[in-house]
Amino acid sequence: MDALTVGEVKARFSEVLDTVRDGESVTVLYGRSKHPVAKIVPIVDKSGCRKVGVLEGKASFSTADNFKFSSVEEFLEESR
Repeated sequence: MDALTVGEVKARFSEVLDTVRDGESVTVLYGRSKHPVAKIVPIVDKSGCRKVGVLEGKASFSTADNFKFSSVEEFLEESR
C-alpha cells in the first residue's frame, strides 16, 4: 500500500493505520490528477536509551601544560 486517494484512505482508514503501525508509510493522493499531498508515516520511538561513551577508548583529549581555563565571567569581560 504505497499510495491511496483521499476516498480510499477514508474507506480503508483502519487498514491504512494497520499498515502504518507495521512500519510502512502511505502517500495520500488528491484530486483528479492524483498528486501527492500528504504522507502518513509511523512514529519513531525515540524514548530508547542512548549509549553513552561511544568513543571510550577510541578518542583522547589533552591540553598543553600551560593551558589555563578561565571563568565565564573573565571570558565575557574580555570579549566586550
